[in-house]
Amino acid sequence: MEVALIAKNLLYFLLLFISLTIHEWAHAWVADKLGDPNPRATGRVSLNPLVHVDLMGTIVFPIICIVLSTGFLFGWGKPVAIDAHYFKKPDLGELLAGSAGIFGNLILCLTCSFVLAFIPSLHSLAYAMLTLNAFLITFNCLPLPSLDGFCVCKYFFKFSEKWIRFAECWGFIILLILINIPIVRHYFSCMVQAIFTFFVQLSLKLQLLVN
Repeated sequence: MEVALIAKNLLYFLLLFISLTIHEWAHAWVADKLGDPNPRATGRVSLNPLVHVDLMGTIVFPIICIVLSTGFLFGWGKPVAIDAHYFKKPDLGELLAGSAGIFGNLILCLTCSFVLAFIPSLHSLAYAMLTLNAFLITFNCLPLPSLDGFCVCKYFFKFSEKWIRFAECWGFIILLILINIPIVRHYFSCMVQAIFTFFVQLSLKLQLLVN
């Protein structure tokens, strides 16, 4: 593997590491603010990347993506344990804490817009970070267990306990099926591109405001 390619992969791995850290920290921070003592007790209300590492999702799987040259880099952090019983409004609290990771990634996208608008020397880095987080946002919007989208759908559609247990049991299999359906992959790519384009256009508007 060429030195330039190794350096690029290491950079992307670092950006993924940062993105997953912010994602999991956002879950923990919101749950903590809503009254759940567990995230703070387990050290998860922290921007220290090491406390959010999942061996398979943060280390092994991304390395496999790099070695196999899959064309994309993906991973996940250690899930934050949230107990909705501590929230004043358990259902609403679970929605807010459970979907907070997406907002963490949105903050990173917004940061990339400012970098693109005002720091030309970091454009390549910002584009890479923006692409990665657009992908993570889209992926986490899927209505499957352990993903933010499931918390949103569970709140609005009032899933039965039977359906929740089924989804938790078969969620990973359903995910593998979905990502191999061409039309699903097409719309997935379209959503990633739409998020990417939105924040790039936002950067251009920020430039116009200043100039």
